[in-house]
Amino acid sequence: MADGRTAAGAVLVVTPPPTPNGPLHLGHLSGPYVAGDVAARALRAAGRRVVTQCGLDAHQNYVLARAQAHGETPADTVARYGSLIHAALRAARIRYDVMADPLEDESYRRAVAGLLTELVEAKVVEVAPVSLRACAACGRTLHHVRVAGRCPACGAGANGGTCEGCGGFCTAANLIGARSTCCEASPEPVTHTVPVLRLDDHRERLAEFWSRAVLPPRLRRLVASHLDGGLPEVPLAYPTDWGIEWDDGLRIDVWAEMALANLVLPARHLRPDADTLAGYLDAWRDVDEQWIFLGIDNAFYYALLIPALHLAAGLPDRPTGLVVNEFYRLTGSKFSTSREHAIWAHEFLATEDPAVIRAFLSWDRPDSYESDFRPEAYEAFTARYAATLAGTTAGLDGVLADTELTRGEQALRLEHFDPATAVRAALAAYPGRPERAARLLGVIGGAEAAESDG
Repeated sequence: MADGRTAAGAVLVVTPPPTPNGPLHLGHLSGPYVAGDVAARALRAAGRRVVTQCGLDAHQNYVLARAQAHGETPADTVARYGSLIHAALRAARIRYDVMADPLEDESYRRAVAGLLTELVEAKVVEVAPVSLRACAACGRTLHHVRVAGRCPACGAGANGGTCEGCGGFCTAANLIGARSTCCEASPEPVTHTVPVLRLDDHRERLAEFWSRAVLPPRLRRLVASHLDGGLPEVPLAYPTDWGIEWDDGLRIDVWAEMALANLVLPARHLRPDADTLAGYLDAWRDVDEQWIFLGIDNAFYYALLIPALHLAAGLPDRPTGLVVNEFYRLTGSKFSTSREHAIWAHEFLATEDPAVIRAFLSWDRPDSYESDFRPEAYEAFTARYAATLAGTTAGLDGVLADTELTRGEQALRLEHFDPATAVRAALAAYPGRPERAARLLGVIGGAEAAESDG
């Protein structure tokens, strides 16, 4: 084409990088990871060009805290849990075109730091004195896992970052009863000059972005609450002990890293020679639409911070959708890596059929409410799945089977993504239309025949 854009633009499918402070558990798989892979396979089966993106979230200070608790280096922690995460994804038949490795890939770190420098030099991002909080005992900057308290909006227990209860933005300055988790000391005010993104400066463009984006109702309510209550300013780097090194002893905040990387990574995949903001923006012309699969606990970053930084950097608005899941519970309580209340994915997948696990997690997915993994339900589903494929269960036939399969296939369209309906349709129609139902189950279950090169 005359403007250099490819004739068939890509659909970018992004899932948040898992944090290597523990293995993946079934709660993780039930959320973004299986769903994003099913969506990508459905798009490819429909003939779309797809780019899937993930990575390791190695620069969360949760990794540093876990390493210190175990008496090992952060690199050792990332290597140990990262290998288990990769093993679980492979066993679950989840593949990515772009899989970032922040500790191993120096060019990644250089590109992220270089992009922040460009944005500062272009005055897209301001460097200014910002009031932060430090531990009164040891002087550590208090952010993310280093601070704990109660959310100022809903009162739930929260760390720095986002509140898992309501999705609000929490800092050491606004948490109720804040204390450091390193020394159990009170926060003390400190002022540092850091790069900062003032989200309210981008209110109008964000509102326009949200008006066109596909968002679930709860996320629209979260966005509206931030508009009503005021959009915060977000530091993009801190004087801290973990993260990508930037300027004057600062390290890039992990969520700023995510926002920068989500601009850089697709561009470098599509145009390997892209290495400046102008090159990245030009490469993004090959992306027709983007879909982000995420848990509700990451909603602030993917609905507000990342779009704001991308719009500020000059990335043109394009069709965007956020497919958001709630928490998955395990026999009544939330899956938790820190409390080890979990079924570890790599262990479960070592003894179970990944196609059945993917189908069950799609059927039981916590898409609009917190669903609950019950071993007896999984066992009953496994028996039903096997009996259906063996032809020993009754089901729909003729026009009803065809109608149900059409419903199931349509349920995997991203505008109203509903893999539970797709699973129910495929199993109900299998006795009457086994070949067509098997194709739908192949997309859900991750059959190799369901993939193409995209």
